[in-house]
Amino acid sequence: MAKKKKLSLAYKPLGFVLGWSGGWLSGLAFRKTWMAIRHEEDAPDALDKDRGWGEVLLAAAIQGAIFAVVRSAVDRAGAKAIERSTGTWPVGEKGGRD
Repeated sequence: MAKKKKLSLAYKPLGFVLGWSGGWLSGLAFRKTWMAIRHEEDAPDALDKDRGWGEVLLAAAIQGAIFAVVRSAVDRAGAKAIERSTGTWPVGEKGGRD
């Protein structure tokens, strides 16, 4: 049990780096996706007065979906890498995020 707790603490810095890089990657993926869909460099912001509800909500939905997929992929890849190198899953029984 102590080894698992130690490994969980050791995974925290790696989790931070993976989270940061996942956020950067999802932002890049969203910008590329929005450019492909709307041929615009800037996606609408919720407070952008010149954009309609549909456009703002579409952008938010696409951004949220991309973020969730990238975050899960990066988290899973990091956990699998830790498991391969140490033989132990990096988080406890109930999962990683609460």
